[in-house]
Amino acid sequence: MRTTRFRLVAAIAAVTLAAACGGAGEGGDSGGGTAGEPANTAGFDGSTIRLGVLSPLSGPIAVIGQPLTSGNKVWFDHINAQGGIAGKYKVELVQEDTQYKPDVTVQQYNKIKGEVVAFTQILGTAPTLAVLPQLRSDKILGAPASLDALWVREDNLLPVGAPYQIQSINAMDHYLGEGGGSPDSTICTMVQDDVYGEAGQQGIDYAAEKYGFTVANTQRFKVNTENYAGQIGALAQAGCEMVFLTATPTDAGKIWGTAAQAKFTPKWYAQSPSYVGALAESPVAPYMRQYVTIVAEGTEWGDESVPGMQDMVSRVAEYAPQQQPDFYFAFGYNQARAMTEVLEQAVAAGDLSRDGVLAASRQLGTVSFEGLTGDYAYGPAEQRNPPRTTTLFSVDPAKPFGLATLKYNFTSEAAKSFEFKKADI
Repeated sequence: MRTTRFRLVAAIAAVTLAAACGGAGEGGDSGGGTAGEPANTAGFDGSTIRLGVLSPLSGPIAVIGQPLTSGNKVWFDHINAQGGIAGKYKVELVQEDTQYKPDVTVQQYNKIKGEVVAFTQILGTAPTLAVLPQLRSDKILGAPASLDALWVREDNLLPVGAPYQIQSINAMDHYLGEGGGSPDSTICTMVQDDVYGEAGQQGIDYAAEKYGFTVANTQRFKVNTENYAGQIGALAQAGCEMVFLTATPTDAGKIWGTAAQAKFTPKWYAQSPSYVGALAESPVAPYMRQYVTIVAEGTEWGDESVPGMQDMVSRVAEYAPQQQPDFYFAFGYNQARAMTEVLEQAVAAGDLSRDGVLAASRQLGTVSFEGLTGDYAYGPAEQRNPPRTTTLFSVDPAKPFGLATLKYNFTSEAAKSFEFKKADI
């Protein structure tokens, strides 16, 4: 598995080199400010802090990119209404459409890197890997909208949330403890054929060692595959009783639709980006209600017992009343909160330069997300400790976003023991 992951990473690095072509504005750093009064620098003109957003705003993954970007915006609208960062510097977002393609992401990064202080969103595991070498060489901080464990030890990245590997480990703990499974069950996986899919698979493989089960069958597929009959047939023939799925929503809908038609009815546990609210209103919803568990974080939309949810819903009503309930919105909102903590630290130090922002990110302590995701212990990348909590959801069309909390915010012993290592990428 390690070999597979690194082959994928190498392929993405090749895409990056092919696409990298410089771009507008190399963004010189001046630093040189005083505490609370940073000097002008790339992305900061003395009054406004500009942040980049690299997200699929068109194409099949726009169903994730658009609400996630809206979450970024509502958080900063709330901050700006209070005067901005440090009460005086407004935040402005510079958005570019990546189409969820690594080469396009690199092109868009180059287009705006000289105009921004940092990137508050880079959506996708493969797109984040594609720009990571340039983030390092340009000394820019970026926040991945992706939960790969690779990000934890990267100085130039500002992750939020429990990594995918933790999601899949906690899912297996639930299946084996409360979900009716045992180490003797026929456990299978179906994963997207890229680094995102392999992140989920890595967690399953780790759980297999800890809990003593074997992965009986793994099916891989490419994004936007039209016909899944072959993969579903192979899983059915293997007698899979449980399948862990890593996919994006369009593919996940087709996969579950194919399974329903084939009357293939294992227990499905699906990594968080596999789901979107429209699935709960689709013809495949009855099948999902019966057989699918979504593995994610936070709580269901509108749960007023969680302080962060109460605040978020009130801010949506004020700044984006057209926004529909969506957990990708909450992810973007959390990303913006983490970036705000970095910017506050950088302004306090009087340095919004690229070096200053990176230094501020290393000085962060634990940031609370008030129950929308687990608290994250930041600091130097080599010392970070991400949350290891997961929430399981069942599909319920009567609920906002079609999800009802099945088990909130739990951590398995296996997830606690997972080690995050610096990858050679």
